Amino acid sequence: MPKLHAGKAPAFCMAVALTLLLAINAKALNHGPKPNVVFILVDDLGWKDLGIQGSVYYQTPHMDHLAESGMRFTDAYTPAPMCSPTRAAIMTGKHPTRLKITDWIPGDNSQTCKLVSPSTRCQLPLAEKTIAEVLKSYGYKTFFAGKWHLGSCGSFPEDHGFDLNKGGNDLGHPVGGYYAPYQNPQLEDGPPGEYLTDRLTKESIRFMEKNQNQPFFIFLSFYAVHWPIQGCKRLLAENQQRKKHQKHSGPPNRKERGATTKLWQDDPAYASMVQAVDENVGRFLAKLAELKLADRTIVILTSDNGGLATLATKCSIPTSNAPLRTGKGWCYEGGIRVPLIIYAPGVTRGGSTCTVPVTSMDLFSTILDLVGLPLQPSQHIDGLSLLPLMQGKTSLGRKAIYWHYPHYNGCRGTPSAAIRVGDWKLIELYEQNKVELYNLKNDIGEERDLSAAYPAKVKELRGMLHAWQKKVGVTPPKVNPMFRQYGSPQSLHLGP
Repeated sequence: MPKLHAGKAPAFCMAVALTLLLAINAKALNHGPKPNVVFILVDDLGWKDLGIQGSVYYQTPHMDHLAESGMRFTDAYTPAPMCSPTRAAIMTGKHPTRLKITDWIPGDNSQTCKLVSPSTRCQLPLAEKTIAEVLKSYGYKTFFAGKWHLGSCGSFPEDHGFDLNKGGNDLGHPVGGYYAPYQNPQLEDGPPGEYLTDRLTKESIRFMEKNQNQPFFIFLSFYAVHWPIQGCKRLLAENQQRKKHQKHSGPPNRKERGATTKLWQDDPAYASMVQAVDENVGRFLAKLAELKLADRTIVILTSDNGGLATLATKCSIPTSNAPLRTGKGWCYEGGIRVPLIIYAPGVTRGGSTCTVPVTSMDLFSTILDLVGLPLQPSQHIDGLSLLPLMQGKTSLGRKAIYWHYPHYNGCRGTPSAAIRVGDWKLIELYEQNKVELYNLKNDIGEERDLSAAYPAKVKELRGMLHAWQKKVGVTPPKVNPMFRQYGSPQSLHLGP
């Protein structure tokens, strides 16, 4: 196989690399050497940002083919509509409310809004045992590349079980942009014109090549496709050209409680960022196949929250999650439902899909189950292993999935909580002092509030939500006695 270079992923990359994955005569993962684990986290990647998820504009053949090689979870959720809480949940297997990390770090606690939000913890506690620490204790070499955003010095990836860290720190976005110089103290600058997404993949491949003869855990955490929306130059022109041929029906935007939600996917710069991620996923998987590691490597790909589809102004919104409602920063489906693909050779059946609701906390115990290590239920207390679903089961026996996001944010989301039970979802809006009820099977876009028609269901779900909040020690927002003095909320940040 020809060597692939950053920014030079040829058209046959998908066909060669991922067809090899499909063609492998995989052995069961619990025999022979410990399997490797590769976790790919794409920042702000929306539920509909992949072709296999319904996008007709974004080019994602490599991620689509990865889904065709393994299992795609259609109803995968993050435990919060913002990044840091989800990242903490993935690392620990615990709900962000238990960790007291409920907003992006350090958050934006406005004192001029109607409610005062509780403060969020600004570092992942060192007492928590991360998935990296567990794997390392069993002989894995561990590597982190990209966005960390779980604390400052003393709480970096290397403080939480990673042998090597390239680019992970307290920064929530690339302050120097996506082109070198990056202004990232944990990542040496590359040559002028180097694209950050390419560089992080290059570092991950280098680690894999060096450690291919022992079990490894690679956490490739792309800064893309997070703001700033800075297109990949080598791909921008073709996405601008494709935009000219796009056809849309219906309005381009909709209003949402003082905000605007984008309904069309038509931003060439954002499209080129998504495509750059996809090319690099293909480049990494091609190297995995070239090194003959594909039959012993689990690959997980997901996002940390919904796509950035809702803002105060329609001018700068990069993507759309439609038919899902809203986006990042909101507890509607667009803010919390995300792509999730798991490829586990010898376990997952190629092209399979799972409609059972799952969440980010499940991935900790899932990894342990897949590599044949003992579960640690006292740590991943809020997660369930997804292995039974990969083996054909149709239920995990879970009663509900919960959310608690008591914060305001620059996406114009307001403090809220939610619960999903079966097809039913209830959202409690703290500022509005109301609840909304939706049946997601019949109304995935959450357009028809059924709370007035089903008061018994509202009482049932609200009671379950409040009981869970009491159990995990939720801190709710409080009424701001100074609100009338200020009159209107100050400008809030989008998050890092």
